[in-house]
Amino acid sequence: MMEEKLTYEAAWSELTAISKEIENETISVDELASKVERASELIAFCQGRLKATEAEVGKIIDGMENQQKE
Repeated sequence: MMEEKLTYEAAWSELTAISKEIENETISVDELASKVERASELIAFCQGRLKATEAEVGKIIDGMENQQKE
């Protein structure tokens, strides 16, 4: 379960750390599955945050454009 207070920056940092561990082969075989599962959760979280931010920015820009037309 994803923590409620997780930020994009914290998720990205953890994801980067997991990636480095996998690349450097510092993860044991016993930990690999759980690390890959956590990475998958973090990727989904980051994608969700990016989509939500993109939608919010789009609304702001639309609002600004509509004000300029008036």
